[in-house]
Amino acid sequence: MNLRLPTRDEIHRAFLQGEEAIVELFAEVGRQVEALARRLETQAAVLQDVQARLAKTSDNSSKPPSSDGYAKLKRTASLRQPGQKPNGGQPGHLGKTLERVAVPDHTELHPVVACAQCGASLADIEVATHEERQVFDIPAIRIEVTAHRAEVKTCPGCGTENRGVFPVGVTGVVQYGAGVKTWATYFQTQHFVPVERTAQIFEDLLDHRIAEATLMKAGQECAAAIAPATAAIQAQLRQAPVVRFDESGLRVGGKLHWLHVASTERLTDYAVHPQRGQAAMEDAGILPGFTGRAIHDHWKAYFRYTDCTHALCNAHHLRELKFIDEQYGQRWAGTMAKLLVEIKTAVDTAQEAGRTALPTDILAAFEQRYDEVIKVGYARNPRPPPPPPPVGTGGKKRGRPAQTPPLNLLDRLRDFKTETLAFMQDFRVPFDNNLAERDVRMVKVKQKISGGFRTSEGAQGFARIRGYVSTARKNAVNVFAAIREAFAGRPLIPATNPS
Repeated sequence: MNLRLPTRDEIHRAFLQGEEAIVELFAEVGRQVEALARRLETQAAVLQDVQARLAKTSDNSSKPPSSDGYAKLKRTASLRQPGQKPNGGQPGHLGKTLERVAVPDHTELHPVVACAQCGASLADIEVATHEERQVFDIPAIRIEVTAHRAEVKTCPGCGTENRGVFPVGVTGVVQYGAGVKTWATYFQTQHFVPVERTAQIFEDLLDHRIAEATLMKAGQECAAAIAPATAAIQAQLRQAPVVRFDESGLRVGGKLHWLHVASTERLTDYAVHPQRGQAAMEDAGILPGFTGRAIHDHWKAYFRYTDCTHALCNAHHLRELKFIDEQYGQRWAGTMAKLLVEIKTAVDTAQEAGRTALPTDILAAFEQRYDEVIKVGYARNPRPPPPPPPVGTGGKKRGRPAQTPPLNLLDRLRDFKTETLAFMQDFRVPFDNNLAERDVRMVKVKQKISGGFRTSEGAQGFARIRGYVSTARKNAVNVFAAIREAFAGRPLIPATNPS
């Protein structure tokens, strides 16, 4: 709509017609100005929304770093304040230095046969002492072939032919052993090396090319071998007092699937499913019947489980608050972010002092300040009136009008205050859900390297092995040894009540 101003002739005619004509002429101009102002206000709101969406990055929202694109020159900014930790090893960190061993595996003697000064022979001179230098190195690695020969004997009494018993697992005329399968699984699952490159590693290091199908079969066998460990991990997660949950997209067979993770400081379990919501959570099997505290990022499907209590990730809140502070210029968001960090510092300090809870008066003061910031935020973001019903609908009302990001976040912080501040009331509850996000990130690295999974079975098998590997790492168990023990029929079963 363009503003149409009256021409000189129109003004003159109105003047000749009298006061009423002039008033009507300028009243029309006023109506046009008001309509234009409303349109500009609407366009400004739309423009701000577009600018805000374009400004979202992994730094100020829940978007993944991969969505930032190649044009982002600066790394993702951290929410940590500078100066909190010095660079290098932290106090209490035990460093490791290469030190000599008392009994080396091999000893090479370097004799002195002649004097370096005059050339006299020293062959028969007694050795006064030795100067020793030790070299730590990797010996040459090669494939070893073990031939298992079972004796065949005929009983002289009855004539029965008797055969020796082969070891468990030796079933084929020619086959690969557990060591090769362990290597294959370790490279592919722990270090995310694609199958083709794993075959190349075997050829380069061992001078022995292994078929890609054999390497993939090793993963399938490992997934089956760790089944008891997977069942134990899931059972312990269902009984844990606090469990972190997260989910992320995963490409399987060229289609979008979802990776779901449930984790604690000691346990990790993954599941791959075509869906993101409750159907996937049911199949994963952790949340149904779970009665502890579920930590997540406010995905609505989690709240359908009412046997457990919930807590929200405040790292997400800090990023969203930063976004609103920077893009919308609303200072209440920065105030809320500082308050959340202040509460976290108070909780950390209390825990370091050996306390199990904050004093009642401190809790009340923090809650009051929280409510005051919410009140200021609502004053800054009045709720828009409902839109008029569309023409021709008989007055039927429309659905809920779209809200701005600041108002959406305010509603969440208000309606889920208990879940947001759960870490303040219960010291077992973490401030954020970063542990689960880190566990998800490692599987996403696999996707970045390999581009996705060909089959659902392959993705699910990888997820199960990765959960086993992650659990081993969290329990300070050597990952390679844990995989080797699984192939030997002794998978790692995490202790129920670790000391």
